[in-house]
Amino acid sequence: MREFLENTEFQQILTEVEKLVKSKKRYSDIEDGEGNQYVDLVQEGGGVLGIALVGYTYVLEKAGIRFFSLAGTSAGAINTIMLAGLGPVQDTKSEAILKILSKKDLFDLVDGDRAVKRLIQRAIRGESGMGWYLARHAIRLYRILTRRLGLNPGENFTNWITTELAANQISTMADLKSLRTKLPPGLKHTGGYSPDGLLPRLAIIAADITTHSKIEFPRMTGLFFANPDKVSPAELVRTSMSIPLFFEPVTWENIPNAGQKSNQAWIEHCRYFGPVPEKVTFVDGGMLSNFPINVFHRTDGGVPRMPTFGVRLSTFRESYSKIKGLKSMAGAMISTMRQIYDYDFLKRNPDYSQLICHIDADKDFNWLDFEISREEQVNMFILGAREALRFLNEFDWEKYKETRRKLAAARN
Repeated sequence: MREFLENTEFQQILTEVEKLVKSKKRYSDIEDGEGNQYVDLVQEGGGVLGIALVGYTYVLEKAGIRFFSLAGTSAGAINTIMLAGLGPVQDTKSEAILKILSKKDLFDLVDGDRAVKRLIQRAIRGESGMGWYLARHAIRLYRILTRRLGLNPGENFTNWITTELAANQISTMADLKSLRTKLPPGLKHTGGYSPDGLLPRLAIIAADITTHSKIEFPRMTGLFFANPDKVSPAELVRTSMSIPLFFEPVTWENIPNAGQKSNQAWIEHCRYFGPVPEKVTFVDGGMLSNFPINVFHRTDGGVPRMPTFGVRLSTFRESYSKIKGLKSMAGAMISTMRQIYDYDFLKRNPDYSQLICHIDADKDFNWLDFEISREEQVNMFILGAREALRFLNEFDWEKYKETRRKLAAARN
């Protein structure tokens, strides 16, 4: 872990952060007895690009910012569950997450058979002879995909997250709920108002391809389990990072109220009116909402007590796709599906542009490079930290509140 924290540029970033702390810059109207300021946080998905998220949250924590409600998709969901489960709300977590990541060989997450591993290695490295290799193993790969619907089981991932959370006595959603409902000591509004009603929320996004629904866990866990408190948090995150074909989709059986038509809970949560299925299959939440920035949005248009910061890993609508064949067309369709739901929200709520940090890690790194070198991991972590510092310097809490006041006035 030393190569991350002792990096010269990172140390310079921390020096600049210390200046921000001394300036007592405001980022929120909610703080605790220790002076930590609270924000909600939404994190975008992006495979191994999630390392940059840790650089971002590390710098914000060093600036005295803590994360109240948390949301994320795919890689964003992984960092979300770690920030939620590795200690009380007021504790810093990013250094612990960095330690966990630094000990993990990310290629272990590619847990398919030897032919699958070699195929993915060749693709990542851009080796020649891919056509020959695919032809040689075509039948084997076809059988894997048709029987299991994905090249990698994803069991290594589930076991990894389960183990890390269990080390902090988090095995079920009941454990996590108990931890998250303990509010920070001395939590208050800087204006003297009561912070009554503030409770940390958690939102992990998955795509239910059985009923064609966007699912938000844990709010909707009761649709799929009779006792949602007993569900493992790692299982919920596993649904969110089920990259189609790369990982096997997650299928849950024995769904409560199976066969019942027009179930009220399904209508309320998903606007699904058909019979409740006996089993449900999930793929990566990024297929529907890779950046779920809308989950904590105040629909009344009022001025929030704390901002909802968002952090993006991908370039966003800065270039167009060139359709030259089947491969490029497929990539363009996937990009459209991953972005358009969130873009529509941002188009209708332009004030959120003040809240979003753009890391744009996909300009220099491959989101599926699970063989990423340690040097590249450090560079990605530093990129997240660098952009976090830029964002902290540029963000103006009073300006944002004034924007919201004007929006509220216009609606009235």
